Amino acid sequence: MKYALFLGCKIPSRLPAYEASTRAVLAHLGVTLVDLEFTCCGYPARNVSRDGFVVSAARNLALAERAGLDVLTPCTCCLGTLRHAQVLLDEDAPLRSRVAQALAADGLAWSGKAAVEHVLPLLARLIGTNKGATVPAAAVSVPRTGLRVAAQYGCHALRPANVARFDNPMAPTIFETLIRATGATPVDWPRRLDCCGDPLHEGNPPLAEHMTRAKIADALASGAEVLCTACPHCHLRFDAVQSGAPDPSLRTLLYTQLLGQAMGLPAKSLGL
Repeated sequence: MKYALFLGCKIPSRLPAYEASTRAVLAHLGVTLVDLEFTCCGYPARNVSRDGFVVSAARNLALAERAGLDVLTPCTCCLGTLRHAQVLLDEDAPLRSRVAQALAADGLAWSGKAAVEHVLPLLARLIGTNKGATVPAAAVSVPRTGLRVAAQYGCHALRPANVARFDNPMAPTIFETLIRATGATPVDWPRRLDCCGDPLHEGNPPLAEHMTRAKIADALASGAEVLCTACPHCHLRFDAVQSGAPDPSLRTLLYTQLLGQAMGLPAKSLGL
């Protein structure tokens, strides 16, 4: 099994532990990751230039097509952006023509052959949480028994549902199922599907901090010991709000780190 790994901008620059743990876990499961000359997914340009956003996304998709690979990303924001571009290209012929002209200047072409997937659904298939898994659940050799974990889905993983195609946007279960696969216990917390506040932290810092702290307080009140993330934006937001305290009130842990621990992988390889 082989994918083109799309890390996006945030992970290499601000959360390298997500890259390290993703590579370590997938290597352990026999997945080959290929590095291509990807650039930004286009998300920062979405509200500035529709064409600019789609061209940026399509360039990355075209690179994967040329390599004959599907795209795998650990970033839910990149997932949503790349899939959104695919939908727009499918639906809008004039846009598709303009994008084709832009890509042709670099000797590239987009035809829609390369699929885009997030790491969580792939792991659900691999570690035995889905019927027909290729790797048995026995891959988890050091179960995190007794650890109570709150799953932070993040907005881009679930909405809009017709673009993300990740899980039921109103009642998702995939993250909790994956947490159970590590031996840990997922907690039910009322704010689990709320925004982490990251999109507002520059435009309205007080409101953003209120939203983040409300989520942390809710997870703690629900008995969580760990807040588990699969989005660099969410993870960095929770860490930023809790930084400066002698001990963070709620530990944040990437799902790939939680799974890697349960697999008995070295802490250093997981960025811990």
